[in-house]
Amino acid sequence: MKLSDFPITNKWPAQHPEKIQLYSLPTPNGIKTSAMLEESGLAYEPHLVNFATDDQLSPEFISLNPNNKIPAIIDPNGPNGEAFGIWESGAILIYLAEKSGKLLSSHPAKRLETLQWLMFQMGGAGPIFGQFGFFHKFAGKEIEDKRPYERYQNESKRLLGVINAHLENREYMVGNEYSIADLALWPWIRTLNGFYEATEELEMSKYSAVDAWFKKCMARPASEKSTNIPARD
Repeated sequence: MKLSDFPITNKWPAQHPEKIQLYSLPTPNGIKTSAMLEESGLAYEPHLVNFATDDQLSPEFISLNPNNKIPAIIDPNGPNGEAFGIWESGAILIYLAEKSGKLLSSHPAKRLETLQWLMFQMGGAGPIFGQFGFFHKFAGKEIEDKRPYERYQNESKRLLGVINAHLENREYMVGNEYSIADLALWPWIRTLNGFYEATEELEMSKYSAVDAWFKKCMARPASEKSTNIPARD
């Protein structure tokens, strides 16, 4: 396949077809991919998927990602030299890490540990933090039964405790090297403190190791830049 074979390029034409095409929005999962592209040094072209106009529900976007979620990418120089589309942020991180040789150790044990914490984010921290954010910022005040809110609040605190305990004697999630495990998690911590405005409700001040680690992650130039890629209208 070649890039022009993907229908999504009809809605978001490539100005630089030789580059990786990124279809995204600066949400936690979107930032993960943008940050990885910045860290990797791979050339890419960002395209804004605007939720306000339901871009993610358009036939063109769904033709690439049938789950209609951002982010998604097309690599015009994928496996066997053919254009290759991939979605799910965790899978994208692994793909880009392997393609660039960055942020995923080739050492078998370190590689598996990194993937373990990536799966922790994908299957646990991300979904739980996201559900808590929904009930806290958008729906909690309107629902009389507070059990759903409390369920996600308590589980979010538990997960933060897991991360904090793990980081107490480490610089990063896997030893002293920044990896896709860190890159997958810090955008969610940023969102808890920022967009969700949940610092007080989750008692974030209790997790000092998380705070120190988060500040190190955010100090990276790629991290700061990624929070507005693709640039919002």
